[in-house]
Amino acid sequence: MRSGLLSLLFAIGLLPFHLHAEESPGQPLAQAQIEALEQRLKISEEQREALSAELLANNSERESAQVRRLRQENQRLKLQLKKAQADSPVRLLSEQQTWFAAGAGAGLLGVLIGALLRGNRRTRREWIN
Repeated sequence: MRSGLLSLLFAIGLLPFHLHAEESPGQPLAQAQIEALEQRLKISEEQREALSAELLANNSERESAQVRRLRQENQRLKLQLKKAQADSPVRLLSEQQTWFAAGAGAGLLGVLIGALLRGNRRTRREWIN
């Protein structure tokens, strides 16, 4: 049991030397790669900012042109509406009132026809006791 513990301590003791040995030869290469990547990142960020500013400018121009076109169309439609309202005759009755008047006329016509068909007869009605 002591030999297992002793070998574990030995392995842990050698670990820093192993890690230090891996970092030393590759460090100048890694540093150069890091600097190159940082430069590329800086250039990419500048390009992204320039493109986003250009996109905002294009969007505002496009939106302003679209707003102008929509305002012109809105004015044209308002003029068409006013012209259509001026040309159309004013209705005296709404649709509901028209149906009410038709029903009243049909009822009145029925009463008049019934009175005319009855005539001057004053006979006794036998079905009424």
